Amino acid sequence: MFGERLKLARKKAGFSLDKLAETLGGAVTKQALSKYERGLMMPGSKVLTELAKALDVSLDYLLSEEVLNLEGIDFRKQVRTTAKEHARVEAAVIDQLERYLTVEEILELESAEWHPPGLEHVRLEDIEGAEAAANELRDEWGLGDDPIPNISELLEEHGIKVLMLELPNSVSGLTCLVDRGDSKAKLPAIVVNKHHSLERRRLTLAHELAHRVLVIPPSFRDQEEETAAYRFAGAFLMRADHLRQEVGKRRARLGYREIIDLKRMYRVSAAALVVRLEQIGTIERATLSTLFQTVGRTWRSLEPEEIEPVEKRGEFERPKRFERLSYRALAEGYISPAKAMELLNKPLSEIEEGMRGPEQLDTHRRQ
Repeated sequence: MFGERLKLARKKAGFSLDKLAETLGGAVTKQALSKYERGLMMPGSKVLTELAKALDVSLDYLLSEEVLNLEGIDFRKQVRTTAKEHARVEAAVIDQLERYLTVEEILELESAEWHPPGLEHVRLEDIEGAEAAANELRDEWGLGDDPIPNISELLEEHGIKVLMLELPNSVSGLTCLVDRGDSKAKLPAIVVNKHHSLERRRLTLAHELAHRVLVIPPSFRDQEEETAAYRFAGAFLMRADHLRQEVGKRRARLGYREIIDLKRMYRVSAAALVVRLEQIGTIERATLSTLFQTVGRTWRSLEPEEIEPVEKRGEFERPKRFERLSYRALAEGYISPAKAMELLNKPLSEIEEGMRGPEQLDTHRRQ
């Protein structure tokens, strides 16, 4: 277990074995590092401390066994994503999940149990089946027809760990199962990129949810699976009946301001909105093409009138359960401010403000 963690941390830092040995000032040879990673040797406490410092990870990360493995990692990515970026992302995800599960253990909380939705009778024989599955899940979760106000909170309520991390721009997100060993139930996790817009993050969450709940037939090619996941995501975020009530059953033309108001209502991208309108038959394919050639010619790469200002990127609809539990553990005296700093990866000033509030903290400092 330690060897696997060490190897992941090294890849996250972008180090080769030679580079890590050099960074350690020759205190550990490349051969010894290789044996550590292969589980043939275990370093002493001094070397462990130096390894953690050189790789910018905690000792808890290197030694903990809360997360044994991430299974079935499914990246939502662009073709430019490299194997090195994959390794760095996997290490960052394990690191954050370790923190999350540590807080739950401190508070003696069981992770919210994941109950896979009962969609067995929805057969995904074609892309239309993804639409039916999205409707079925909305009904099972009692969501009605209205837009979903906060999909991060929704998924965590249903037992999915949601993480928002600083990922390479080429990585939109991923989904995986967390293997905790000891016959514990595996936990689903979905990760999104903090640097991406709110509209894009919401679509990624719904898209990765699709990969968690859809049973893909063996006959589906990779591209067909992705198309089904996108169809599910659009239907989950914008239920067809509700959208038709707002826009109409048939439209030959749409104006810019109407599109912006609608995308803000559903909290989706302008591009996803107009594609969805074509999917449900409200506009023709020719109308969709015209939109992307005229008013929406930049929408696939540049979101118009983003809901979340760029300077506040990552603050809207962020997953909050882990942070909430960390402050609970601090308030109840289960952890120290130093431990809270480590778990939340925040400076002491932010931890103190999180406990006292900004006004009380200013008063305390003036005294």
